[in-house]
Amino acid sequence: MSRWPEAQSLRGLTFPSLRNKLTPYVYIFPSGLFLGMIMGFPIIFSIIMSFQNYTMETLISKNPRWIWFDNYIEVFQNPAFLASFSHSLTFTFFSILFQFLIGLGLALLFSKAFPLHNMMRGLLLSGWQIPSVVTGTLFLWLFNLDYGMVNFILTSFHIIAEPIAWLFQSDTALIAVIIANIWLGIPFNTILLTAGLSGLPQDVYEAATVDGASGWQKLYFITIPLLRSTIFALLMLGFIYTLRVFDLIWIITKGGPGTATEVLPTFAYRLSFISFNFGQSAAVAVIMMIVLLSAAVLYLKFAIQHEE
Repeated sequence: MSRWPEAQSLRGLTFPSLRNKLTPYVYIFPSGLFLGMIMGFPIIFSIIMSFQNYTMETLISKNPRWIWFDNYIEVFQNPAFLASFSHSLTFTFFSILFQFLIGLGLALLFSKAFPLHNMMRGLLLSGWQIPSVVTGTLFLWLFNLDYGMVNFILTSFHIIAEPIAWLFQSDTALIAVIIANIWLGIPFNTILLTAGLSGLPQDVYEAATVDGASGWQKLYFITIPLLRSTIFALLMLGFIYTLRVFDLIWIITKGGPGTATEVLPTFAYRLSFISFNFGQSAAVAVIMMIVLLSAAVLYLKFAIQHEE
């Protein structure tokens, strides 16, 4: 009897109780179950569909045939897929680049105290709250050949001699949708960068000022290195959001003219709801998911190395 409390105490110190082990999982179980039903099931079902001959006929008969990697082989051999993949990379790269540069400039501006800076920041962020469908309709009007504001301004300042059919030429349509997406993503970049700038230590800047550092030197040698983790997270989120943009492009050009603005999401949409080849559409979706997961893994690797 005298050794029983010691055994209990020793066992409690060596092995955590089962109750303490299971308590965290009990709390996260409802959220995990909800996410599994809302997100897990569609992802798993899409992966299964990508290995099946899933068309309108098999959808009605509910008897799809397993063809394994044939969908992926046909997708990679399709020239439209390679073109849409190239357009997606171009669209994503230039959108992220200018969203970040303009967002950083605005964040540096709004980090300074000047009259009405809070109101101007609020007006800027209001553009982020507008639905993508409204934004697409707005830029559809701005790039209109006959009465668009873009052509009016460019011709008024004699930058161009005659109006440009931005959305009907293969060499300008992608530029137009990139500009629209840049405008849509600037507020998001400004929000995160402004939050990152507000947390930087001011004594470092004061010491740099005493040493005679210029504004550009402070930006390059102090601000950007201190914001490295914020910048990398922002670029990662921007890559995820931009690569899967569908509604904005579909409203403005529907992937046209021809396939000039066809990206992976619009290509998958055409395979599903125009060609009714759900298996190949699922294969394109899985390829996109692999690309995004690879980017997420690189980000986690960078984040872990940065913390270490």
